[in-house]
Amino acid sequence: MPGPVDLRSDTVTRPTPPMRAEMAAAEVGDDVYGEDPTVNALEAEVAALFGHEAALFAPTGSMANQIAIQLLVPPGSELLCDADAHVVTYEVGAAAAYGGVSSRTWPPVGANVDPEQVAAMIRPDGYHAVPTRAIAVEQTHNRGGGGVVPLGTLRDLRRIADDAGVALHCDGARIWHAHVADGVPLTSYGELFDTLSVCLSKGLGAPAGSVVVGSAEQIARARVVRKRMGGGMRQAGVLAAAGRYALRHHIDRLAADHVRAARLADALAPFGVLAGPVRTNIVPLDLTKCGFDAPELGVAARDRGVLVSVLGPRIARLVTHYDLDDAGVDRAIEVLTEIFRR
Repeated sequence: MPGPVDLRSDTVTRPTPPMRAEMAAAEVGDDVYGEDPTVNALEAEVAALFGHEAALFAPTGSMANQIAIQLLVPPGSELLCDADAHVVTYEVGAAAAYGGVSSRTWPPVGANVDPEQVAAMIRPDGYHAVPTRAIAVEQTHNRGGGGVVPLGTLRDLRRIADDAGVALHCDGARIWHAHVADGVPLTSYGELFDTLSVCLSKGLGAPAGSVVVGSAEQIARARVVRKRMGGGMRQAGVLAAAGRYALRHHIDRLAADHVRAARLADALAPFGVLAGPVRTNIVPLDLTKCGFDAPELGVAARDRGVLVSVLGPRIARLVTHYDLDDAGVDRAIEVLTEIFRR
């Protein structure tokens, strides 16, 4: 009997047989000593992809983000970001708990960031105010329906950050999707940010791992922060091998996930439940005008073999990924359209 069609997240994918083979054959060493050759190779490759000097492998995306934030924002200083940003929504207050970082947010607008609004929020030193030290941008934007922040907007934010003397961080967990959707070279993104965090398990199909990207000096400090946060791993090359395989084989195929997300969106559009345009692999749903709420949708879909992500009372999300094929999309469309017709 086939399993459920899982549209909750692109983190539910399982390593492919070739990926598992590379993991099993990985050359390993003790990464806390800097002696795992596969980890070292992954870090060098990711740094080069974004045109930076160095990179650091971390076990999770949240840890990678928080390492980067601690590099840029001293305790008692401020990070600016979107109110729906992952760094302040899904990382359980880590910036404050671990780094003593104060956060202030602009209204949730997904990828439609207004650079001038951000510029107006920056607080300089003095007047007993909390000084702004960094701005964080999410690319693509999770709660913004997988929206892609335009390259021109990012360039404006870089200019604003430079003028104000603050840093710019990219939560690039799904930056691979932006790269494929807009055709922007990864180096063009990399040159705009002081630090980036990029994920190997969201969309790319690795079982775990993210990478912090920055200067050699920053990454030397990042190793200390990672250890302090409990992220030092020993023979981590087994995981790094999966990431290296994903980078070679799973980036270009993300276009197929975008096509399948567009199919889902086209099928559901007549019911008036789309929360916004679908650019990448996330289909955001707003059930405000429906006769049932998001938890009810989740239960009804699950009972019919389709799993969806419930993000709030009236907000749900569908995510396409490596383990979802066209037959799965067909089944999801059949089930969801039947539910919305009730």
